[in-house]
Amino acid sequence: MAKKRKKTKKSKVIKMYRVSRWFYKKRIPLFPNLIRKMIRFFFSADIPFTADIDKTVEFKHGGLGVVIHDKSTIGKNSVIYQHVTIGGREGRGHPTIGENVYIGAGACVLGGVKVGDNVMIGANAVVIEDIPSNTTVVGVPAKPVKK
Repeated sequence: MAKKRKKTKKSKVIKMYRVSRWFYKKRIPLFPNLIRKMIRFFFSADIPFTADIDKTVEFKHGGLGVVIHDKSTIGKNSVIYQHVTIGGREGRGHPTIGENVYIGAGACVLGGVKVGDNVMIGANAVVIEDIPSNTTVVGVPAKPVKK
C-alpha cells in the first residue's frame, strides 16, 4: 500500500488552479481563462480549470511544464512531477488517474487510459493502455515491472 506522505506546502500553481476552478464552478466568466493564461505564462504549464483535480494532488517543482487535458480526472494523494503530459490522443478520450498515483518527470499518459490506485509511473514512460491498481510501469510504451 502507499505510504503516508507528510504534508508539504502547496505550490503556487495549484493555488492558482483552485482559484480558477472556484470561479468556473460559480459561473463567473473571464477570470478562469485569465488565470489559466497566467499559469501558462508564469509556470509554462497548461492546467485547465475544467480538469477535475483533487485537493490533495501535489505538483512537484511548481508544476513546471505540466500539461493536463481539459476533461481529465486526477484522484487523491497523487504526485505529479515536472514536464508530465496527461492528455488526449486523437479523439480516443481523456485519462482518468486513480488515488495515490506517482507520475515521474517527463511521463506521458495519453488517450482514454484508466490508471488504477497505488500506481507508480516511471520517468519518461509513455502510458497508452490501462494500468491496474498496485502496479509499477516503466518504458516506452509503459510495461509493468516484474517483482
